[in-house]
Amino acid sequence: MSIAHSQRLTFLRLLAALRPHWRSDVALPARIQTALRGERGVGSRDRRLYRELLFTTLRHLPWLEHCDDDTLVSRVATLAADTRATHGFRETFATPDSLAGLDRTQLLPDWFRAECPAAFEPHQLDTLLTRAPLWLRLQTDTPDEVFADWTSRQWQWTPSPTLDGAVRLHDEVDVTQTEPYERGQIEVQDLGSQLLLAAVAPQPGGRWLDACAGAGGKTLQLARLLGPTGRIAAHDIRPAALAELQMRARRAGVASRIETTGAPSGLFDGVLVDAPCSGSGTWRRSPHLKWVTTPATITRAATTQRTLLDRFARHVRPGGQLVYATCSLCHQENEATVAHFLETHPEFAPAPFAQTFGLTPTSHGLTIWPAAHDTDGFFVAHLRRRTV
Repeated sequence: MSIAHSQRLTFLRLLAALRPHWRSDVALPARIQTALRGERGVGSRDRRLYRELLFTTLRHLPWLEHCDDDTLVSRVATLAADTRATHGFRETFATPDSLAGLDRTQLLPDWFRAECPAAFEPHQLDTLLTRAPLWLRLQTDTPDEVFADWTSRQWQWTPSPTLDGAVRLHDEVDVTQTEPYERGQIEVQDLGSQLLLAAVAPQPGGRWLDACAGAGGKTLQLARLLGPTGRIAAHDIRPAALAELQMRARRAGVASRIETTGAPSGLFDGVLVDAPCSGSGTWRRSPHLKWVTTPATITRAATTQRTLLDRFARHVRPGGQLVYATCSLCHQENEATVAHFLETHPEFAPAPFAQTFGLTPTSHGLTIWPAAHDTDGFFVAHLRRRTV
């Protein structure tokens, strides 16, 4: 039996084990990792192959879930990214004719059209159906040290033409095992995530509250934007997330500027509410979420988001900034949530963006579309508290 045909059997076996969970398990990526670890004799390159094949299946599930095995393998091989790990499998099984006549709009949930009709436009749809790239944020004023390390590893990268300090890596690599990462010189952060804070331009030296800090991806970027005299109170209801934030802050050399807090108090120059959301903007990276997210998920998320905005807006000083962000493309979580907040909080008003990166804001915020800069999808609203 050839290597490719042996890989085919392993792929189909993995797929059969995961099939009952395709449309029900929000933690499916962890289940995939567990399944791959359970495959004896599978090396790192083959794990990358099976991971790509499985995620390709999830990305294109309506085209695949009712196929016979031969058609399924042919379509997955045709649709999978062409990498060193997948090349042999694609060469053996890919047949572009197997995709003839298929409707690409089936690859987004039907209910999503009402929440985000723009996602079904051809150029947006094309991007949403591809794997998201790996973006990094430089946390150093001496990036040549980072680039020298990457050159020694023969990695390929491209600086973002949109935002200084953002870099795209073109290789399938684990940057967390490199010296630049261990020295705190780089962080993994999608370009879209980086753009939303750059769009509101926090002033250096300010005092900010990161109200839903999580493990601190945006907290660390905010610390760099505020500079050495800036200060951040980082809040999250999950102690484990704050512990990870503290570790990352120490690695980045900004721990003295960030205080973790379980109960923020007082007024701040700015408050960031990076709210829990449906994650619909991350479907390129987490395609399983397309099939486990429902309209009820969106409604629950919007209810939580309104509560969080109401709770943390009181910490914005007069004249201060309130920044609301999600990694969702759903109207109910984004523009509708901001509109509701402004109706019930007349002391706040929309504020202009410092930069929009070629995107067009609405009266309630700015959507960072994946197709614009090859990113995940995000939404950001910039509000300011009136002084009188």
